[in-house]
Amino acid sequence: MDVLHAPWRIDYILAPKNPAGAGEASLFTAIGQSNDDVENYVVARGRFAYTVLNTYPYNGGHLMVVPYRQVANLDELTDDESLELMQHTRRCVQALRRVMRPQGFNIGFNLGKCAGAGIIEHLHLHIVPRWDGDTNFMPVIANSRVVPEALKETAAKLRAVLAELGV
Repeated sequence: MDVLHAPWRIDYILAPKNPAGAGEASLFTAIGQSNDDVENYVVARGRFAYTVLNTYPYNGGHLMVVPYRQVANLDELTDDESLELMQHTRRCVQALRRVMRPQGFNIGFNLGKCAGAGIIEHLHLHIVPRWDGDTNFMPVIANSRVVPEALKETAAKLRAVLAELGV
């Protein structure tokens, strides 16, 4: 079994966060309400959900599909929200295939703290493009990751392709 080591994520893990149930809007709610898509790396918006590049990615092109409404569990989503999350996911996979040519994907939710959710109060779906050999010595030996392109450039490319795909 291969293990994906992501030591650069420690900065995110140790950063201050709003405690769940603190009554404050999550980071995802703030991004969803913002108009600055370029600064926030938002690549697509729909009626019920938006898609954003992860600023602490496991791999280049790591996207998250997020409902605008802050909910923690799948059973809290409406049918419209659930459908749009899946529509965004399908189109994001198409866009990533065009832009980055990955050989595979990890797609899923981390629900709850013990499952690895970093923002437990606002569920989000991860789309992580994968390539053969994408885990290498850099994160393990050098405590560094190699993201082959700046996030703003990746976001711009994905934004353009997703617009073509109708997202």
